[in-house]
Amino acid sequence: MADFSRPGSLYGAIDLGARKQALEAQARREAGGPQAATSGSIVDVTEETFTTEVIDRSMSVPVVLDLWSPRAPGSAQLSPVLEKVVGELGGRAILAKVNVDASPQIAQALRVQAVPTVLAIFQGQAVTGFQQVLPEQEVRRWLDELMGAVEQFYQANPDARPADAGDRQDEPAGPPADPDLLAAEEAVDKGDLDAAEAAYQRLLARTPGNEDAKMGLAGVGLIKRTADVDPADVQRRMQDPADIDAQLLAADLEMLSGSIDEAFDRIIGVVKRTSGDDRDKARRHLLGLFEALPAEDPSLAKARRALSSALF
Repeated sequence: MADFSRPGSLYGAIDLGARKQALEAQARREAGGPQAATSGSIVDVTEETFTTEVIDRSMSVPVVLDLWSPRAPGSAQLSPVLEKVVGELGGRAILAKVNVDASPQIAQALRVQAVPTVLAIFQGQAVTGFQQVLPEQEVRRWLDELMGAVEQFYQANPDARPADAGDRQDEPAGPPADPDLLAAEEAVDKGDLDAAEAAYQRLLARTPGNEDAKMGLAGVGLIKRTADVDPADVQRRMQDPADIDAQLLAADLEMLSGSIDEAFDRIIGVVKRTSGDDRDKARRHLLGLFEALPAEDPSLAKARRALSSALF
């Protein structure tokens, strides 16, 4: 059974640009090679140091919390990967390692049910995470998305950025942001989705190929469609295989929770087992979700191939 709970995030809703920034960060890393790890990037944390090493430090940089155990084979596989990918960020994130056997109260407080568990702590709150052992590529992808979301947070809240964060000279300043794009982002921050939609539409009218506007418009539509949806009701309706709308709503909720591939696979499954108007409805809904991601996102290429196979 799918889980359509709405996890907390940096913005309380889908981060419309984090995946794009994550891909850009990945491209910069591949072009420039790995950054050197700093000695303070990896710390061992105990119950006595948790507040200072994790909560306090998370107010300025994201802290990746590796909850591990020497008894868990998965920890031996995942921990070195985390050390490598976080270390390459050159201090822009901290890896905090917690031996749950030695510090059980931390695991209890965070409601950790299995190890290894990885949580990202930012501004004193857990914002995302995973429990299974992931390959290095997937860990990098998760971390890049986290860093993209953090950067968007600082763009929306410049006063919260640490004083030395603006002194970095490793990346050139980009062109000034489009006023309609700024207006849309401000409207999203205020919860005024109609104003955000109008600003994105104005931007698209001036520059029809603008990817940020397309992504923003698709994301606002996604939030609007699910604003009044009860996930429990969607779960109940999914018991009826003929309820196509329930499947599409389920995919929307999966998108909001960050389960992008699962959302795409769900709709492609609907395309495979339907025909006529139902099939076309599912196809068009999927294409709409595609618009919420940057064109170079690897999930898109995979889903487009699967959709083509399902249709032809």
